Amino acid sequence: MTDIIAIPSGLLPRDGRFGSGPSKVSDAQLQALVASQPRVLGTSHRQAPVKDVVRDIRTMLGELYSMPEGYEVILGNGGSTMFWDAAAFSLVRERAQHSAFGEFGSKFAKATDLAPHLGASSLRTAPAGEAVLPEAEDGIDVYAWPHNETSTGVRVPVLRPAGIGDALTVVDATSAAGGVRVDIAQADVYYFAPQKSFASDGGLWFAIVSPAAIARIEEIAASGRWIPESLSLKVALDNSRLEQTLNTPAVATLVMMRAQLEWMLAGGGLEFAAARSERSSGILYDWAGRTGWTETFVTNPDLRSPVVATIDLHHSVDSAELRRHLRAQGVVDIDPYRKLGRNQVRVGVYPAVDPEDVESLVRCMDYLVERLLT
Repeated sequence: MTDIIAIPSGLLPRDGRFGSGPSKVSDAQLQALVASQPRVLGTSHRQAPVKDVVRDIRTMLGELYSMPEGYEVILGNGGSTMFWDAAAFSLVRERAQHSAFGEFGSKFAKATDLAPHLGASSLRTAPAGEAVLPEAEDGIDVYAWPHNETSTGVRVPVLRPAGIGDALTVVDATSAAGGVRVDIAQADVYYFAPQKSFASDGGLWFAIVSPAAIARIEEIAASGRWIPESLSLKVALDNSRLEQTLNTPAVATLVMMRAQLEWMLAGGGLEFAAARSERSSGILYDWAGRTGWTETFVTNPDLRSPVVATIDLHHSVDSAELRRHLRAQGVVDIDPYRKLGRNQVRVGVYPAVDPEDVESLVRCMDYLVERLLT
């Protein structure tokens, strides 16, 4: 580390993990894993110990979101990418409309557009750093968009578009769930993976589904459409009601997610969790606004994500070099999204991240840049 600019220990964050996913895992979650040995870990997912964990998660998610009457929590193997394929089989009757303003909204659009049993998807787009919302359109039976675009740090509202009739609203909440406020009644499907605000690992998807979405899932399953069992939301629905998944899930992931939900609910629920992320992202946006070599990438304050903050750096400050010095001293995973190709940092500030550590992060960056530019 002879060429590394040493940051004084008093400036460094206590915990230097700021990844946009996977995200910081807490000591309490690791302790929960230890406590789950031997009763839960290494036992059948179709027996009470593991099914009890699934039941707890489904119940706690319902509480976290003040779930309306008739809504249910379902889960399945695979992450959000797997859910896109499942949705193409089990939620879209004929055509979907997608609002894409970053990498992940575009990927879901591609999944439905390439499905041979569906009509061509309708795609509404906006440049990276901006946003576009769904609008009613003839022939559309699913309206899909991300609540929070992880690649760019753009957050949009979850509001049911006017005039869409019995069409479903399907919202990608992978980086929003657990860290951003939402009226869940505005979404028919609010789906996510657990490696962001829920501070767990990937490999599972969860979805909060409305009665209308359940009816659509059952309608399509009964229609004769061929659906692979692993991508059938009807199979996932039936298994979820039994507190299990079709195939063996990542049990440690479930244990860590339950522990994170316990912490969120003990602190005050979604309001508590969202307020922590807002405080952390506010520190970054305020810093970017007053610092001469930074600029907030998302120029519209109403669109700025409270959980993933993207900050452009002046060309005189090499992001890769800045991050190299930080990583050598335990401050990690503030890399920009690779496909944007911008000179920036992207900081995950999910609820588990301490705002005080975010304050330390900006002090460390100031300290390094002062010396890198001399």
